[in-house]
Amino acid sequence: MPVVYPFLAALFAYLIGSISFAVVVSRAMGLADPRTYGSHNPGATNVLRSGSKAAAVLTLVLDALKGYVPVVAVKLWGDRWGLGEGTVALVALGAFLGHLWPVFFRFQGGKGVATAAGVVFAIEPWLGAATLLTWVIVAAFFRYSSLASIVSAAFAPFYDFLIWGGGPEAAAITVIALLLVWRHRGNIRKLFSGTESRLGHKATDAVRAADAATRAHKPRRARGRT
Repeated sequence: MPVVYPFLAALFAYLIGSISFAVVVSRAMGLADPRTYGSHNPGATNVLRSGSKAAAVLTLVLDALKGYVPVVAVKLWGDRWGLGEGTVALVALGAFLGHLWPVFFRFQGGKGVATAAGVVFAIEPWLGAATLLTWVIVAAFFRYSSLASIVSAAFAPFYDFLIWGGGPEAAAITVIALLLVWRHRGNIRKLFSGTESRLGHKATDAVRAADAATRAHKPRRARGRT
């Protein structure tokens, strides 16, 4: 197996991960750029603050798929190219890092919750289910998406090592979990200070202001003569 194949696979996964669907979906649906309101995070939770559930759901699904598809592709077809668990781990990291630092969006990405979920489900569906259940329980009790994401990230490597015994994929999940918690450091400060937004909160005024600014910067169409 050429040594370059695993790194090419990881690079391809990074490029897929670099597609910021929160921004793409918002633009396509005529919404304000999610980087201009709320938490300024290009992710599904912040898109939900725009008031469009459809945009938030679509962002969530696409962000998860860009983590899921590259990993599944290597697991399904990697053997014929000699790509094993080590490549799966590299591809998982590549897709996640692409979301955090997207080359197509000036390296200004999101926090990676949905993409991490897609990666975990692709590596081991039962691990993904256990991690998702953890998120749902924490979110239902405390109504904080950030807290649910942090707790789920902390438990995912624990579940993996406890049940599946570790390996390169478990190491990748551990790195992803640490990065995800680090990306939520601002939310951790807000949780301790009591200023973190709960699920369902809409940044209505901020969204309206962002919409107005977006419209103001759009060139007006010239009126035709009568």
